[in-house]
Amino acid sequence: MSDTIRTGYNTPIPAQIATADRVSTRIGDLDFADGVPTPETTARLFDHLDFLRGVEVFLNCIPAASLEALRRGVTSVAGEGCHRGAITDRMLDSHPLFLTGNTDTVYALVMLDIERDGPTVIEVPPGCGPGTVDDAWFRFVVDLGAPGPDRGAGGTYLIVPPGYDGERPEGWFVAESPSAVNLVILRGFLVDGKPDAAVQLFEAGVKVYPFSTRADPPRMEWTSISGEVVNTVHANDVTFFDEVADVIAKEPVELIDPETRGLLAAVGITKGRSFAPDERMRRILTDAAAVGNGTARAMGFRSRESDFYIYDDRRWVNPFPGGDYRFLRNGGEDGRFLDARTTFFYLATVNTPAMALKMVGKGSQYALATVDTNDDPFDGAKTYRLRIPADAPAADFWSVVVYDPQTRSELQTGQRLPSRNSKRDRHASNVRSG
Repeated sequence: MSDTIRTGYNTPIPAQIATADRVSTRIGDLDFADGVPTPETTARLFDHLDFLRGVEVFLNCIPAASLEALRRGVTSVAGEGCHRGAITDRMLDSHPLFLTGNTDTVYALVMLDIERDGPTVIEVPPGCGPGTVDDAWFRFVVDLGAPGPDRGAGGTYLIVPPGYDGERPEGWFVAESPSAVNLVILRGFLVDGKPDAAVQLFEAGVKVYPFSTRADPPRMEWTSISGEVVNTVHANDVTFFDEVADVIAKEPVELIDPETRGLLAAVGITKGRSFAPDERMRRILTDAAAVGNGTARAMGFRSRESDFYIYDDRRWVNPFPGGDYRFLRNGGEDGRFLDARTTFFYLATVNTPAMALKMVGKGSQYALATVDTNDDPFDGAKTYRLRIPADAPAADFWSVVVYDPQTRSELQTGQRLPSRNSKRDRHASNVRSG
């Protein structure tokens, strides 16, 4: 490189700090005039920079797009209003598109909007199964029921915005959320292989309403999504950026840090401005979404992170490596498992310590397998055998569910509930072998 440096310097110039007149790279030859990029090279580099930032937005903002997709899906069925919820009264079967949902618990979902409704009350009855409130970026706000501060005894929660200085009724559990939109999700266990008891508990005992209406709250309205065709999965194409833009338009600026806001602004997503990329940027973001989606699938289905694997000789993956729901490495000392965060929210929903920590009798543990022992994707034309050892350590139940890698939702076949469960299969006859 030294022979490309112009003469006339007063001191020797190290070759490694100089730039040649032509540099060959993976995006083509880059041309410079005494270190200044030509107009053509400048355009190419900025296109590439916009592409890189588009990919980063895709990988880092999947949690926001996913919760937005959930909000759209739930409200499309149940309607707007925190007193309107969706319930899987006949289990979560394979009709709704729902990221790695479980067939063997009853789900109850409610979308909050504390910008619209103000501080919002959630009443959970005694014996309520595990529940969680997550913010618009799919970050943990508070647990409900057994893993929550009521410890399964039932209680009243108040979800408030940051800096709330209003009334805090004695004995209530108050949690601050940084976002306007929040997801409330509860899970109820089967009794004698049936959902009836959990459905009754939720429909009779769970109440959600604005704090301002506490003297005369609206009646809860539950809409079944069992067997319904509804999509709660975020986009994998360029419309992904429109989903994220809608979140930014709705939520307070402080929801995310300046670094992430800057990354979003670099692709044209900013608070208070419409997201309207020109033809050039839309074309770049189309490619960025394709590469981001492919990268997320590489992370999720063929992870290169050895820390993700539970066993040395098998392909089971721990979705929370390090046992931290925030995906921190060594408590944050080594930063964050970025691939783990992308992988989890690309494949699944809900974020709570109860899913990552070993909370015996209250929490849950997960393992995921996407390939067989030969590193080949599972093939529906083949037969596989999974052995569950006797006395599996599960206080409530264990469950194995089969998902479609395209949708990351339950596999759609003639079998309505593509799963096996330690309790339901003992009592129900509606699950066929196969």
